[in-house]
Amino acid sequence: MGFVRSLKGTAIAGRYLALAVLVVVVLAVVATGLYFTGPSLTGGSSPSQSSSTKVQIVAAENFWGSLASQLGGDHVNVTSIVSDPNTDPHEYESNPANARAITNARLIIVNGAGYDTWALNIISAENTPNQVVLNVQQIVKQPVDANPHFWYSPYYVNDTVSAIYKALVKIDATDKSYFATQYSSLNSSLYSSFMKQEEIIKSQFAGTPVAATEDIFVYMANATGLSIISPPAFMQAVAEGNDPSAQDVATFDNQLNGGNATVKVLVYNEQTVTPLTQNLLALAAQKEVPYIRISETIQPPNFTFQAWMQGELGQLQNALNAEALGQ
Repeated sequence: MGFVRSLKGTAIAGRYLALAVLVVVVLAVVATGLYFTGPSLTGGSSPSQSSSTKVQIVAAENFWGSLASQLGGDHVNVTSIVSDPNTDPHEYESNPANARAITNARLIIVNGAGYDTWALNIISAENTPNQVVLNVQQIVKQPVDANPHFWYSPYYVNDTVSAIYKALVKIDATDKSYFATQYSSLNSSLYSSFMKQEEIIKSQFAGTPVAATEDIFVYMANATGLSIISPPAFMQAVAEGNDPSAQDVATFDNQLNGGNATVKVLVYNEQTVTPLTQNLLALAAQKEVPYIRISETIQPPNFTFQAWMQGELGQLQNALNAEALGQ
């Protein structure tokens, strides 16, 4: 201010004063803008360009989440909701965190067919604009009351991966070439890891009679050419949390009592366990019927989808080989 007073009364003083005021104002505006957009108000560092452009994906179940994550790679963030190995997905109950994740997602993948109605209810209630929702049941053109375990069908998996790829390209067209590369790599991995393994089992054991505690195994049995002889109504009742009829229970017992002459392998869903299914497992062991355990969700949860499928098919092939060799 001393410098300004020394020039008081001159035209030059007026110009310098106006310039000084202008500089102060500009600096104040810039400082204010940096303050309000800085990390001190956001609670964290400013997002990088790459993270801010990632497609936010929510998968109701971790098997679809694994495929979406591999397909999207570095250009997506995937949240899988149902992944607990100790939880029966048929009985899952959502919570506020699920609702927030679904509301903030750009792409949502649900299984449909009554398997994750809780997710569809959240989507409907929130009605978030510009979301892309993929319903696998609709993708594979199955009715609402169909067997919901679509991820055990290699054909339905291929259809779903294709739909996820198309959705990502629609949402993020600038990264189409990246997604195309990921899509090609994932398809190759799916075939070489477990789909080829299913073809081998089919070539060796097509028509072999097996039993299953639940209809979760039906699609895999179809892909491997195995013949499920356990009562369909029994398997469906267990899957839906209902009690099978006494007649179906008796039929299943009789099949296992026949030992290897009737049932070559028992497939046991370890995530839908009841006293009845435990009794059947014990009976199979007593009658020396080989059995394998399969699950509703990826186990262990840090495995990829194809590693999980490959592990279960490996168990199946070992059990069929052991029975064929009389071990």
